[in-house]
Amino acid sequence: MINMKENEQLSILNHSCAHLLAQAVKHLYPQAKFWVGPVIQDGFYYDIDLGGVTINEEDFPKIEKEMKKIAKDGKRIIREEISKQEALEMFKDDMYKLDLISHMDENEVVISCYRQGDFVDLCRGPHVESVKMLKHFKLLKASGAYWKGDANNHMLQRIYGVCFDTEEALNEHLHLLEEAKKRDHRKLGKELDLFMFSEYGPGFPFWLPNGMILRKKLEDFWYEEHTKEGYQFIKTPIMLSQELWEVSGHWFNYKENMYTSEIDDRLFAIKPMNCPGSLLVYKNGLHSYKEMPMRMGELGQVHRHEASGALNGLFRVRTFTQDDAHIFMTEDQIESEVIRLIRFIDRIYRIFHLPYNIELSTRPEKKYIGDIEVWNRAEKALEEACHHAGKECKVNPGDGAFYGPKLDFHVTDSLGRVWQCATIQLDMNLPERFDLTYIDQDGSKKRPVMVHRVIFGSVERFIGILIEHFGGAFPLWLAPQQVSIIPVNGEVHLEYCEKIKAMLDEHHISSKIDARNEKLGYRIREAQMKKIPVEIVVGDGEVENESVTVRRYGSQEKQTVSLEQFVCDLIAEIEEKR
Repeated sequence: MINMKENEQLSILNHSCAHLLAQAVKHLYPQAKFWVGPVIQDGFYYDIDLGGVTINEEDFPKIEKEMKKIAKDGKRIIREEISKQEALEMFKDDMYKLDLISHMDENEVVISCYRQGDFVDLCRGPHVESVKMLKHFKLLKASGAYWKGDANNHMLQRIYGVCFDTEEALNEHLHLLEEAKKRDHRKLGKELDLFMFSEYGPGFPFWLPNGMILRKKLEDFWYEEHTKEGYQFIKTPIMLSQELWEVSGHWFNYKENMYTSEIDDRLFAIKPMNCPGSLLVYKNGLHSYKEMPMRMGELGQVHRHEASGALNGLFRVRTFTQDDAHIFMTEDQIESEVIRLIRFIDRIYRIFHLPYNIELSTRPEKKYIGDIEVWNRAEKALEEACHHAGKECKVNPGDGAFYGPKLDFHVTDSLGRVWQCATIQLDMNLPERFDLTYIDQDGSKKRPVMVHRVIFGSVERFIGILIEHFGGAFPLWLAPQQVSIIPVNGEVHLEYCEKIKAMLDEHHISSKIDARNEKLGYRIREAQMKKIPVEIVVGDGEVENESVTVRRYGSQEKQTVSLEQFVCDLIAEIEEKR
């Protein structure tokens, strides 16, 4: 999917269409007042105060009709520049515009607004030349939104929409939105019995049996791949004392997002991040340059207090498992280690068919720690590592963490949506705070360089991404149930079905026999509904010839092969993670 904010032409088009929406709403609801109407990744929205009237999606056709009428009229969109005093007079009856004007920079002596026919609004622009250019749009949904995003303020109505320059582009986008609805991980999670949520624990996912199988396969894969890469594994406590979080800096910068509890008259916090625990593990012993780089991996469960309105299935939860690793190294090992990490991440994403691009975030202009010379060396090492790994990276100036530069990996799913998953962060802060050292070749104590990195990001969110990426139809190696065995006649063919299942069990291939007293077509359709990768139908011919008739999910083709060949083919496919 296209990111409207990153496409200048579509950004201008969508911002102009937000004003078109506001003008149409004003015609239909004269009492309406407007807060802001920005461009977002998926289009635009406008926050509106309708004075007690509620707009829902049933009202969209009449609003769209009015928008088309205004667009057909073809009024030019005119930029006007006025003084702050003139702006205050122009919008004297509009509390929302007065609030915006009052918060403008004192140095901003000229204020711009845009006029189209009988509608005018404060705006920096730019806009298209005329409303007649706004032909291909669609209103998508309505929701509530607190004024200024503050739950203490009153609720406004937010209307979302999207605009394109051609009808074909709009229809293609709407088709992708429909596909995204079908692939919604919350919907599929319920249908496929993967996970659930309860009002007794908002934001805390419950994993169901199928979801646990999927999750365990993903975690086993993670451990196998990290073992190949020379990682050691640790497990750190879920709760640690206030003093530790003060040393790490989280207590002063992140306390409002942490859950706390008092134990034996001391204050403790449930960890929101795994790194302080890894640092304590490192400090548990003396280390030599010969041990570097030290790679410590941890599938660590963390808790963060997210606002209830921000919770979103597995994408935004209050507890999740980060696939963390903390790597301690000498400064001259940064480039080679990052090259190795990039290639490792590349190998993982290729298995899931997730293309990606890399972004290098550099030193913030003001709030940062450490010497500029060290930052420059670190940034150069990350950039060189990308080039030597055969990858390009886009520079995102000034967006690094205060403690070091980072590489962020943005994956693209099967619908073209972009997700930020893996990250490689250099840290110049925590090794200093925790006084980490190693013995160098000359016997002196040196400070190690620390790298934080994740590949999935979090197990929960990555599973949510995979559910939508594959539309719930997981590859064979990852599927909770891999094979459905369907006897034509439950009584006559059951014994052979049990033999097939025993062979699959022997090779740890998960299967179930569906011998219910239902029509054959019904059982076949249900296996398809559950998106089971492989279904085999067993009748007289299969029993007689020691064969199976195989059908793959999403295909109408059937193939009859020997039982032995069938099992061998599945084993190879699973081992190769095809």
